Amino acid sequence: MPLGQQPTSALHDSGERTLEVGKDRPIRISSGHRILHHDGKCSRPHGHNYEITVKVTGTLTEEGWIVDKGDITSVISEWDHRFLLEKGDPLIDAFEQSGDADALVILDHPPTAEVMGVLLEERFLEELPDSVSQVSVQVSETSELCAGATY
Repeated sequence: MPLGQQPTSALHDSGERTLEVGKDRPIRISSGHRILHHDGKCSRPHGHNYEITVKVTGTLTEEGWIVDKGDITSVISEWDHRFLLEKGDPLIDAFEQSGDADALVILDHPPTAEVMGVLLEERFLEELPDSVSQVSVQVSETSELCAGATY
């Protein structure tokens, strides 16, 4: 059989594959946050141009991919041009009183790059097809700070 004309069953039996989204050109979002119980300058409201990369491992779907890139970017874009705050932060009331509650993403934990990576991984594992076995997310807050899983 000529190259490229493998039977469909061979594709599904090819084992796990890996898809990297943003490897050389990360997904970029702009978001604000503050670390409420921090003693330093990060306790003040500020923002970052985050760069996010996602590595997904799984088997090929009927469509011939592990996941649709659009499914990855649509989840990440929910945090674009939003303000990430920890539950209980007094700024939540200020946003709500100003009519900007729709600009908030309220997290159960401090909105650090490390927490953002974990939450995105959990969300992807919930929403992506069962053919996905593992997801790793790296979140770069600045060129000096990048957090993520190691696999």
